[in-house]
Amino acid sequence: MKSWNDPYSGEQSFMRVGFADSPEGVDIAVIGIPYDLGTTGRPGARFGPRAVRELSLAVGEFDWGVWPWDHDVRDNHTVRDLGDVQGFTAYPDRLCPVVEEKAAEVLDVGASLLSIGGDHFVSLPLLRAHAKKHGPLALIHFDAHSDTWVDEDLNHGTMFYHAIKEGIIDPACSVQVGLRTPNPETHGIQILSADHCLKTPAEEVAKTIRERVGNRAAYLTFDIDFLDPAYAPATGTPVAGGPNSAYARHVLQGLAGLKIVGADQVEVAPHYEGPGQITAVAAATIAADILYLLGKAREL
Repeated sequence: MKSWNDPYSGEQSFMRVGFADSPEGVDIAVIGIPYDLGTTGRPGARFGPRAVRELSLAVGEFDWGVWPWDHDVRDNHTVRDLGDVQGFTAYPDRLCPVVEEKAAEVLDVGASLLSIGGDHFVSLPLLRAHAKKHGPLALIHFDAHSDTWVDEDLNHGTMFYHAIKEGIIDPACSVQVGLRTPNPETHGIQILSADHCLKTPAEEVAKTIRERVGNRAAYLTFDIDFLDPAYAPATGTPVAGGPNSAYARHVLQGLAGLKIVGADQVEVAPHYEGPGQITAVAAATIAADILYLLGKAREL
């Protein structure tokens, strides 16, 4: 008989999948990256992985799955939480090699990887590791900001510019969704602005993304500030005028079947949270949806 686990007790692995010391024998691994020294706005995203894990206990409390998915990804795939990557918190120069090495450890055994940040700069070493395995990637990027500013500095507003320059993402099959801040250079990436999203059904936005990405190996990155601050206030650079969490989930669910080889969810800064932890609830739910997308991709 199916049951549920109390969301207020027990270990705090993501969705209570259990912790593992190694990715051996794992289909999908989850890691936390508690880093926020790439932040240009309000700091605090280093506490994001802990907050997302805590609220994921409620998201994943029922062992028949996450609504409205028709199965439990944990039944079809071995999912384990490998804990947090450590050894760089106060040293930005250490971040990239440490995270890239950890990601490569997961990918080398054939597992897929869901990473929880941390500020958005953590996507750069993750992309580098995935591109070494899969070649240049399609980028599916949910965000209020483009993060493609032409600047040699390394921060959470420049990492996708560096990724394009390094040839690890292919703009011709990449798409950015939800943008609502200045974006002087698209670099050839297709832009679906927040205004476009608010005027367009989620199913149509998902269809546009699918057509853009095609059969390419894709990396999905979800900055929680894609959501309007009414639904996600606890983030470093909130921007009004974005979609709600239900819309985000509907778009994500419409991407099932794409070849998503890796993903991250970033920029939860729980110290700006109000009562109810609504940002962490949204982030944990979205991370769960992404976990399902990684599972679906493994079944292709």
